[in-house]
Amino acid sequence: MFQLRICGVRSWCRIAAHPACPVHNFRSKSTAASSTVVEPLMHTKGSSQGEDPVNTMPYSGAKRGSFTQVKPLLGNVFTEDGFLQAALRRMVPKEILDKFTPDLVRFGHRVASEIESLGRACEEDPPKHQPYDAWGNRVDELITCDAWKRQKQISAEEGIVAIPYERSYGTWSRVYFAAKLLLYAPSSGLYSCPLAMTDGAAKFFQIHDGNWAAQKAKAFPRLTSRDPNTFWTSGQWMTERGGGSDVADGTDTRAIRQADGSYKLYGYKWFSSATDSDMTLTLARIVDESGEFTKGTRGLSMFYLETKGADGKLNGIEIHKLKDKLGTRQLPTAELLLDGAVAHLVSEEGRGVASITPMLTITRIHNSIAAVGGMRRMLHFARDYATKRTAFGKRIIDHPLHIQTLARMEVETRGSILLIMEIARLLGLEENNLATKHDMQMMRILTPITKLYTAKQSISVASEGLESFGGQGYIEDTGLPSRLRDSQVLSIWEGTTNILSLDVLRSITKTKGETLQAFFADIQTRMDNIKTQDQLLITTMKKIHQAKADLMTFVQSASTQEPIFMEVAARDFAYSLARTYIGALLVEHAAWAESSQVDVTVASRWCEKDLCPVTLLTLVCAAGSDKNDGISHDQCEIFALKRLENQWPLIDPTEMDLITLKWINHI
Repeated sequence: MFQLRICGVRSWCRIAAHPACPVHNFRSKSTAASSTVVEPLMHTKGSSQGEDPVNTMPYSGAKRGSFTQVKPLLGNVFTEDGFLQAALRRMVPKEILDKFTPDLVRFGHRVASEIESLGRACEEDPPKHQPYDAWGNRVDELITCDAWKRQKQISAEEGIVAIPYERSYGTWSRVYFAAKLLLYAPSSGLYSCPLAMTDGAAKFFQIHDGNWAAQKAKAFPRLTSRDPNTFWTSGQWMTERGGGSDVADGTDTRAIRQADGSYKLYGYKWFSSATDSDMTLTLARIVDESGEFTKGTRGLSMFYLETKGADGKLNGIEIHKLKDKLGTRQLPTAELLLDGAVAHLVSEEGRGVASITPMLTITRIHNSIAAVGGMRRMLHFARDYATKRTAFGKRIIDHPLHIQTLARMEVETRGSILLIMEIARLLGLEENNLATKHDMQMMRILTPITKLYTAKQSISVASEGLESFGGQGYIEDTGLPSRLRDSQVLSIWEGTTNILSLDVLRSITKTKGETLQAFFADIQTRMDNIKTQDQLLITTMKKIHQAKADLMTFVQSASTQEPIFMEVAARDFAYSLARTYIGALLVEHAAWAESSQVDVTVASRWCEKDLCPVTLLTLVCAAGSDKNDGISHDQCEIFALKRLENQWPLIDPTEMDLITLKWINHI
């Protein structure tokens, strides 16, 4: 009798001539929690059953065989995140935490049981643009799925935007909001994006008063409403064809004043996410009676615009096209022509860019929370899958290398959770007028650091997470690939990594170094307040002190260089600040009375990485290297093939090698 055997190690099937074959005679016992191969005996012709072996093969005809993969399941996303719960217990006073924890428990279940499937439906049924009706009339109808509309209702009911403005929990309302958004964003089908801009618009109206009281009275209650029937979302239409982050020189939209005091806008908005929003804030240049306008930053003013008129038709807006994007396909992002859109001035003339700053703080914090939420969700799925998937004779969670990979992702996620919770705490203090000067300086420098770091790490964790599912991570209908695609936007929206790195430098120079002094003082204070006898934690603390000292040495060395040096170093400098500060937060958490040895290990593992990569440039400074060598070297690497076009000075290959060698020797 011959039996069909499937080798547990090799990828091909083999007929074993003897049932006792020690290598290939596997009879796997399946369980409900694992996906294994169950091997029915395949009788040959002439056996007692008298069956044709071809017809009884497991993959013959319509038979699919016995092998299936087990889908990872999503449980209560709050109760199954022990670290988030611990972070909240450490940060938030018990009497406050006890009040909003039941809501997080309830919401964690709702995310898993209802919202997650809605988010997936948004991905499968993306928005569509219908420019004309059947009779040739221009209608510009934006068609979104029912799941997208349901997300708007849910976000209103849950108070995702309302919580920090209700302030039911004082300064801790923003921490509560951050925890809830962390749970919601990965399942929102990107509805977290319009919510970010809605929060930004609400913040704008909350802190800005002027001759726009009527617009504020109408918009603010709707932006912060819990009633789905009255809740508004807001867009943020800043980017035009000329511009990304450079709105000062890239904005060309003109505003013409009308007799009733309103304005009509004429321009072309290149990226307008949340195109289906109820209102938007946008920049434009006011044209005077002679047709003149002011260029640059001083010519930009902020305008409030409702997307539809009383008749339900678009307000002087023509949807040119929906963007065909790498990810965030659930979210309607369009190119819009403003052709006489009625708008109202909601800033002082020429103060539009200054008005953006509070909005940017909010949207960048939203971006950071969404990034960390995506990291946690990928780990949630990967962890569950690892307990079910069997490979090479055992569950993949029992393979040491696989569990090491997941552990590294967990360390990165925990550090990022503490970072976003700290920035949320600072924002809560600021919004309740309880922030000290130190708090304000920390929020100024930490906001761009948090946004740039969490965005990049979210992409890394999403990519690593896909690998943990093997081939299934690459299959669209699992819903996993979209998580990687969607994460890529996080390092682009609201400032790329380089733009934010330069913003970190700007925060230092504009305060004459006070933000950086506050940063170093904050780390020192946290370390000084730790009392521990744990030798591993003491060793880890020494690494934080060393990283801080290295950063201070770098800053001193850089101060003797020309400004271009710090610009080149900005990215590594921002990363060094992020890694060192997260390390301090993890050490502080590990020293908490209710922490576990796992927390100590996590802090230790974080500090095993290079906390201060920018110190390599410190060595270059000390060696007296000409800063232009590095810039020239970078140019040679990138534009070597274009030198014949005289785009860069021709450099002899030998000279290029000498430049490379010089840098290697210095480093």
